[in-house]
Amino acid sequence: MTKLWDKGNNINKEIEEFTVGNDYKLDKELIKYDIKASIAHAKMLNKIGILTDEELTEIKTKLSEANIEIKQSDEDCHTAIENYLGEIGKKIHTGRSRNDQVMTALRLYIIDKLKETKELTKTLIKTLEKEDNTPMPGYTHMQKAMPTTIKTWLSSFKDMLEDDLKLIDTQLTILNQNPLGSAAGFGTNLNIDKEITTKELNFSKTQSNPIYCANSRGKFEAQTLHTLTNIMQTLNKLSTDLILFSMQEFNYIKIPKEFCTGSSIMPQKNNQDCLELIRAKYNVVLGYEFTVKNIISNLMTGYNRDFQLTKEPIIKGFKETLKSLKIMNLIVENIEINKDSLQKAMTKELFATEKAYELVKKGMPFRDAYKEIGKEFKE
Repeated sequence: MTKLWDKGNNINKEIEEFTVGNDYKLDKELIKYDIKASIAHAKMLNKIGILTDEELTEIKTKLSEANIEIKQSDEDCHTAIENYLGEIGKKIHTGRSRNDQVMTALRLYIIDKLKETKELTKTLIKTLEKEDNTPMPGYTHMQKAMPTTIKTWLSSFKDMLEDDLKLIDTQLTILNQNPLGSAAGFGTNLNIDKEITTKELNFSKTQSNPIYCANSRGKFEAQTLHTLTNIMQTLNKLSTDLILFSMQEFNYIKIPKEFCTGSSIMPQKNNQDCLELIRAKYNVVLGYEFTVKNIISNLMTGYNRDFQLTKEPIIKGFKETLKSLKIMNLIVENIEINKDSLQKAMTKELFATEKAYELVKKGMPFRDAYKEIGKEFKE
């Protein structure tokens, strides 16, 4: 197998394995996007006279039918594609570097996954729109505070997710610019036409400054993970509430047994492991965000091999977030509201502030009313 950077030197096997890492495995997620970008690039090369019509047809035919296995010796999907194309593959790298190839494939991947995340978030928002005005206690400092309702409680998470959707839309706008043709970060002296690939790949604009293209690698991934972290933080808080309110001591809601696991020692247990895992996965995705931010810090302008390590966190971040959204939607769809327990929980201290305001309406200053009602709750 020929490596894109091979100049005939024998590379130490340990060095080869270390530098390849697990890219050849991760790129199974990216290869279809690199194929798409490679076809677009070939069309551009044909337009500027680098590829003949026959060569373009051969590339399009081969890649449209491709089922390419990425081997460790390939290093990544980019090399695997070029090797798969054979002799014609020697021409397709003209005017690009692996750096802008990776950025383009990753950007197309992230845009697709963000759109999928958006749809799953919208589905959960709809599921949270439960028209249930059953009164329930509201809590501050983990103590009963004031009355609220099931609808108000659940719709608070709906509102949070609607704001999270705005972050997704913002990130989609930022990502929607084509870096292909920026090569290693300083462009190329070939008369390439980046607007052709921008149109072919459905980007809204061309990322024109090649140095910014290089500097945006890792930065855009970190921004995306920040968006995912916000969604996961919403799910984290919802998970905590659902776990708490389903405890026997509260019994405000019931999670069906088919969504629970058991204990290996205690026969009576039905555990909300899914919710506990979603709660924990927020911290996992947050870790991915800071992993990328730490990797890209203190790097000078231009490409650095450190960027290779930003690929895995973004792929894993999407996997955790998408699965968590699906599972949370399934649970929220099926929770049962225990109205009897909620009614018993609506004890008199929840209405203390309301009673104080009744005195205010009769002309008493609020601070005096506060103290007056407070007397009823002295130990």
